[in-house]
Amino acid sequence: MPPRQRRSYTAEYKVEAAHRVIDSGRTISEVARELGIDPGMLSVWVKHERRRITAAEAHGDTPLEPAERAELQRLRRQVAELEKDNQFLVKASAYFAAMQKNRPGSS
Repeated sequence: MPPRQRRSYTAEYKVEAAHRVIDSGRTISEVARELGIDPGMLSVWVKHERRRITAAEAHGDTPLEPAERAELQRLRRQVAELEKDNQFLVKASAYFAAMQKNRPGSS
């Protein structure tokens, strides 16, 4: 049997997975099966998110609504795509600058 592959999850993914349980009232095992992750791991994420929500409420903060959380995730994805575009442009710019220097007749 091959060894289990270890996967790394972003904080946003963990929060979203936890809220699939918290907001819907579904069981941890249902959501874990749907996402293809270990129920024990999802249980820990749900516990941490519930603690975070309780702590925020104790300080007078209200948790994000599902629609607000979805918009935040959309914006984060958009920023990530823009960062990738910027990295590409920086590399392309450096490449073309180097090509200009190596062109015959340039000094």
